[in-house]
Amino acid sequence: MDDNLSVISVRSVQPVPDTLAKLVRRLRALTLTLIPLEVSEESINDPTSRVITPQVISAYIAAAGDLVEALPYCLLRARHDFILESNRNAADYGENRGRAAACEVLARRVVHQAPPDRLTSIMSTRYKFRQRDGDIELSSALEVAIDSHCTIFLSSSEAQDVVNYLWRGELIQKNNADHDIDYVPFQQHSDYSFSSHLDPARVSVPRYQNALRIFIWLFFLGVYSQAVREPLDRLDPLHRHLDAWEIVLYVMTLAFTFEDLQKIFKTLRFATYRAFGFWNFVSFVTDGLLIAAFVLRVIGLASHDSQADTLRLRSFQVLSYVSPFIWMKLVTVFDGYKYIGTMQICVARMLRESGIFFALLSVLGIGFLQGLYALDAADGQTESTSVVIHVMVQALLQSPNYEKFASSSAGLVLYYLWNVVTAIVLLNVLISLFSSAYSDVIDDAEAEYLAFFAGKTVGMIRAPDSFVYPAPFNLVEIFLVAPFEFVLSTRTYAKLNRVVMTVLFFIPLTIFALYETTSVSRTRWLEDFLTAPMEDDDNPSARDPEVEGEDADRGLVISKVPFSELIKVFPNTHESSEANIVKEIHLLKAQLDALVKSLEGVNGAKQTQ
Repeated sequence: MDDNLSVISVRSVQPVPDTLAKLVRRLRALTLTLIPLEVSEESINDPTSRVITPQVISAYIAAAGDLVEALPYCLLRARHDFILESNRNAADYGENRGRAAACEVLARRVVHQAPPDRLTSIMSTRYKFRQRDGDIELSSALEVAIDSHCTIFLSSSEAQDVVNYLWRGELIQKNNADHDIDYVPFQQHSDYSFSSHLDPARVSVPRYQNALRIFIWLFFLGVYSQAVREPLDRLDPLHRHLDAWEIVLYVMTLAFTFEDLQKIFKTLRFATYRAFGFWNFVSFVTDGLLIAAFVLRVIGLASHDSQADTLRLRSFQVLSYVSPFIWMKLVTVFDGYKYIGTMQICVARMLRESGIFFALLSVLGIGFLQGLYALDAADGQTESTSVVIHVMVQALLQSPNYEKFASSSAGLVLYYLWNVVTAIVLLNVLISLFSSAYSDVIDDAEAEYLAFFAGKTVGMIRAPDSFVYPAPFNLVEIFLVAPFEFVLSTRTYAKLNRVVMTVLFFIPLTIFALYETTSVSRTRWLEDFLTAPMEDDDNPSARDPEVEGEDADRGLVISKVPFSELIKVFPNTHESSEANIVKEIHLLKAQLDALVKSLEGVNGAKQTQ
């Protein structure tokens, strides 16, 4: 990227939302001119694309004026607009998808040309953008790419460098006014002393949050496994009080519920609803079932009649339903590993695609339910509707009960038709949807996982939070620390938090500090080696080296053929073969034009004579 194109830094200028909106509209106009017809996304994303050429990239950089560092952000915003238009206008679906792909590829190429010292600023600077409904959204290029699932952009080495900096804590969150955040370098990263790394703020590092989360969730699973055994292990058949395992279980449930609610509030307020996904829904269901079990348990303890035993039974029944969701969430705990993360992406994509199946199933199910119920009511008597529903569900699960309708030929025919529709049509639709979703993920598994990992990392630090207390330690913050925020000064409150966090997390902080100091000291020689200046491969001595010493005395020569002659046979990998052919045709045309002009000049001279 040419530094002369952006004399003023975006971080210092901070363009207003209207200015960014105008730049987005200009980029959209350029893209509409660049791709007026449908172009396949594969040809646009090709490294030697005949659409996204170096000249096109330079034109887009020049179009940004003094806002070059905001260009990737605005290109990703333009991509989001084209995606929306493709979903709204089916007639121009292919054209708009191609334009969206072009914007994403251009954003990646612009970032690739950026100076290394400006990469973090370009990727993580947060801008205020006015949405169509007038709301102001505060986000960075990296966050927009995550929300829009830009796998092309997020799989680039530049984006992953920033993500890895955030994951390892080399870039940390800094809270500013108006709930804004910046990502700044961790100053003690190059310091090898233990005390400099024993910092309570290191708890907020995504890598360490993930480690604490794994340990806490495994402990929670153990607590839950003991709590559901309470009816068997208790000697008191009346169960008139909560045992220790239940108390720990419901205290941790309260902590997880507060954490999820805080995450919802901060994400909706400071980010966007697009940050929510399938696993947020699983968390809400898990919290709701655990709270329902606790409420039933408390009401049962407060009762002294026969209803107490019923409520206690219902409480443990509801608690049993939590088990699949808790073990399902175990996948999200270990999703930092590539295999498990890819598996999670496949499952989430399959569940999303199954919406079509369940929509068809619901419509047909209501129709067949009403038909079977009408046949049952034809003789003036009906059975419970739940009986018909159970029979239909059994048929859907490949265990039909034909004896139920054996006395009615009309009912048996309709029941046969329900089995045919579900077993042959709908289930095959579901299989094809699952197969398509799986193939889409596996075909681009590397990029999909890198995009997922970027979302996981940024999601841990996206909401502004100066002091991170992972659940269940957030209860200490909510009930013992947070009330002092209104009576203490900002500096005193920060000092209080640091003291409390140091006491609570002293053991993990010590482990983190030991890991950082020992790993840094072990790799110091490697960093020195990697950061040492390397020889320039483009200088003349590297291209055409001269033999010296004894080999020169013996007449040995390396550069018998000059470097310039060797590369003449190399193909032009910066452009596609079509572009090279077109360029050669233009050269031939220019030569023919020159030849025709020279012949005309010769003929004119002869006629004059």
